[in-house]
Amino acid sequence: MHDIDTVTAATIEKAAERLAGVVTRTPLEPSARLSSRVDAQVWVKREDLQTVRSYKIRGAYNFIVQLDEDVRARGVVCASAGNHAQGVAYACRRLGANGRVYVPGTTPRQKRERIATLGGAHIEVIVVGETYEDAFAAANEDAQRTGATLVPAFDDVRTVAGQGTVALEVVEQLGFVPDVVVVPVGGGGLLAGVGSWLRERHPDVRVVGVEPAGAACMAAAIEAGHPVRLPALDSFVDGAAVREAGAVTYPLIRESGAELTAVAEGAVCTEMLAMYQSDGIIAEPAGALAAASLGTVVGVEPGQTVVCLVSGGNNDVSRYSEILERSLMHEGLKHYFLVGFPQEPGALRRFLEQVLGPEDDITRFEYVKRTNREMGPAMVGIEIARSADLPGLLARMAASPLQVERIEPGSPLFHFLL
Repeated sequence: MHDIDTVTAATIEKAAERLAGVVTRTPLEPSARLSSRVDAQVWVKREDLQTVRSYKIRGAYNFIVQLDEDVRARGVVCASAGNHAQGVAYACRRLGANGRVYVPGTTPRQKRERIATLGGAHIEVIVVGETYEDAFAAANEDAQRTGATLVPAFDDVRTVAGQGTVALEVVEQLGFVPDVVVVPVGGGGLLAGVGSWLRERHPDVRVVGVEPAGAACMAAAIEAGHPVRLPALDSFVDGAAVREAGAVTYPLIRESGAELTAVAEGAVCTEMLAMYQSDGIIAEPAGALAAASLGTVVGVEPGQTVVCLVSGGNNDVSRYSEILERSLMHEGLKHYFLVGFPQEPGALRRFLEQVLGPEDDITRFEYVKRTNREMGPAMVGIEIARSADLPGLLARMAASPLQVERIEPGSPLFHFLL
């Protein structure tokens, strides 16, 4: 078993030795698009090209390889939104251990299938609940009942030390020390590891952790002075949607001096699309967190060297319609309305001619309910060319004799209809 109770630069460097030849030394690439956005030299660390398409293999393998043989023989269990489970599956197959992985129902099918493929006969995939916490509770109960070892996704010094090896690679590949390192944050394992190594070896580096706005558990912990449960959780950024910061990761991040900020899920979607269309990078939502923050919530000085971690690329292609929708809404280009149409010839034509602008486009149109013979309400989705076109559209609607109600994002009606 392990004999360390905290994470130091030395333990992270020892983890790097264990991982040599096991994990991929992922590329560190310059990003012309991000560099132009912030007038700095921006590099992206491509952990989406890792052995299991995410950095999570680093922590999972570093944990399991340190288990005594008799402990490993009793098997391992883990809870994961998908990426940690893939790391555990890969490690189990490579080390000849057997394991069970618990994933929430929100985990994309692509990730579930990858877990099974990577683990082969060594891994059983069990879907339970809707959140990471549901999966963790089931995995913890399994470990207590069967004697298997629980492999934490982030909240263990061995897991954190493995994740921290990313920082060593960045400095070695760059050949010098960057000014800023931007890291995505879920439970905090990656930031705790990266922040701990840099604080000890290169304390002048500015380290920024980026959380999803709907799952900012680490910022909540820092504010409260201890980990707290978020009352509500947006699970869209599934790789970073954690309700409560770790008891191990929280103090490490607090002591590292890392900054914390949050990015709206819609901004993450916009960045995912830009990465795909401009850079040819298929990033999952958590993988786009760091890059999405640049120039929006994270500012840097002109000419600085900035490294953004692309933490994973396990994205289900079926999610792109939702990603595009969220991006358009975040950019102020997609809007929804309930429109009461009189049941008479020409009503729809008048709406098109008198209300829509020349570049406005109806992207969704459906009757919600036929209330009577005189009036029929329809749900109308409109995409505008520029966010600045919205006031004109709303003014034309107000001047129209039609009954129009805007469906605001976040309202119960919005979530019910969409």
